[in-house]
Amino acid sequence: MNASVLKIIPNKLQQTRMIEVKNFHVWIKETHILNNISVSLLKNQINCIVGPSGSGKSTLIRSINRINDNVEGLRIKGQIKLNGADLYQKKQDLIKLRSEVGMVFQKPCVFPKSIIDNVIFGIRHLQKLSRHQLMQIAEDQLKAVSLWNEVSHRLNDKAQSLSIGQQQRLCIARTLATNPKIILLDEPTSALDPVSTRAIETLMVELKSRYTLVLVTHNILQAQRISDRLIFMCNGEMIEQGDKEQLFNHPKQQQTRNYLKDEYCEC
Repeated sequence: MNASVLKIIPNKLQQTRMIEVKNFHVWIKETHILNNISVSLLKNQINCIVGPSGSGKSTLIRSINRINDNVEGLRIKGQIKLNGADLYQKKQDLIKLRSEVGMVFQKPCVFPKSIIDNVIFGIRHLQKLSRHQLMQIAEDQLKAVSLWNEVSHRLNDKAQSLSIGQQQRLCIARTLATNPKIILLDEPTSALDPVSTRAIETLMVELKSRYTLVLVTHNILQAQRISDRLIFMCNGEMIEQGDKEQLFNHPKQQQTRNYLKDEYCEC
């Protein structure tokens, strides 16, 4: 390979980095939750964050769309950049940020509204659209999460009438309706049965061709099944990150090896 080709490769790698977390710290009151985190999250991949409870996984992804901002005693240091733009700049438009960086929680967070109103809830507050346009968006996104055939005849029913697995797919459809660049998923299958879990996993794999996904999970087998990039955190620190196959088969750190093999970590 000649020198000119070698010079091109780093640029291509750089273009795949959707989010860069650099020397990032989070304190809540006197507790140091995240300690000097530096992580790269790659475009159109399932970036999976694993680690024991209390390792700071959820705090990290909630920092990406700044849901933590109103937590009492919150203090941060460092940078999180989306496509090179600092998400913690003073003039950051949080409404715009949260439309571009959607969030799906551990338990389905459906609103006490109809199925159709749940899907269009976010987008109708962001854009002035006709009812026809809103209905088309809702249909498109319900189809995207493989829910349309199950609910098309009952769109005006309450969202709470759906099963838990259906509610979680509805929440993902609501997130997709705002046309995000990134979808953050905080243990989205932990409350689901195995069949619903596999349905959500299949959906995540399908979505990564159009979106960048950041998944927090305690399920090591799930991480092995669907992740592309793996980030291992423990005790508020990033221990190791890299390609899934590399970390599962040839981890550099003994802590990583212990956790991925036995779900045991001594940090």
